[in-house]
Amino acid sequence: MAAKAFDTEIAETAETLMGPWRQPRQMLQAQTYDAHASIHDDATAQKLGFKGGTIEGPTHFSQFAPLGERLWGRAWFETGSLSAHYRSVCYEGEEVQAILSKPLPGTSQCQIQMVKRDGTEVLRGTASAGDAPVATALETRLGELKPLTDPVILRDVKVAQTGKRQPVRMALDQSMGDLYPFSLRQKLAVITESSPYYSGADNPWGKPIIPMEMLSVLFQYRSKDDPLPAKGPAVGLFADQEIRLVKGPLFVDEEYEVEREVVALSGSRRTESAWVKTRVFDSAGAMVATMLLNMATLKDSYAPYEDEYRQLYGAGR
Repeated sequence: MAAKAFDTEIAETAETLMGPWRQPRQMLQAQTYDAHASIHDDATAQKLGFKGGTIEGPTHFSQFAPLGERLWGRAWFETGSLSAHYRSVCYEGEEVQAILSKPLPGTSQCQIQMVKRDGTEVLRGTASAGDAPVATALETRLGELKPLTDPVILRDVKVAQTGKRQPVRMALDQSMGDLYPFSLRQKLAVITESSPYYSGADNPWGKPIIPMEMLSVLFQYRSKDDPLPAKGPAVGLFADQEIRLVKGPLFVDEEYEVEREVVALSGSRRTESAWVKTRVFDSAGAMVATMLLNMATLKDSYAPYEDEYRQLYGAGR
């Protein structure tokens, strides 16, 4: 018989499941891309108006795993999905709590939320297991987007642009490169919700599985080898993210292939956003997972933004 998935203390009411207050760890201080530091570096983040280096969004996904497992059991690891809009950044030392509103009878999707002690909302979205007949939070959000106008940083990026397939693998002690300067073993030492399923074979599948937050690392691991033709250097952050298991779980030290497609471009006063859908395939060619990621690039982090905007569009923004 497999070990218990989690020992997390969960508060339950008729309507909700609530995890304990946790302090996620910041592990991306040394992250670099485009030969410069990222939003997770204190100095870079402070130049852009943040208090310090921010915790990467998918780090928060781990706090929802015990809630999903409590609600759906094994199906959570095989067909679970989290679809989240990141509402505010979180810094190391801050406490956050994951809240899941139970689905209505006969449905398989529910609302999720993460909050800080002062009530600040870190993220909101949906969770599900299996084939949910209704749109996820980000599917709904995509349908409401206004197309990006007057692009500067993303002017050469096109919707439906597809990258080449890339092999990816995550071994326990494997360095995940400049984007993720830590190993799975190092992550498991500080992950907010530990599980024997992540480090050994004492689970229903007989081999260690990759936590959902680390699926983001696996899927992005080689993105710099086939980058979008965005202008830079510029600093980006995850604004929206959905990870969906189709034929899960995904296993440690197993070979997969990923393929990325730009599915939408959007913008705001401060950002230009590329929405990228990553499809993940196993060695037999079956699709086992997908990820939808909105990488929002901060306009103010691209030094020649104003000059190039005037050259392209004839006036200041």
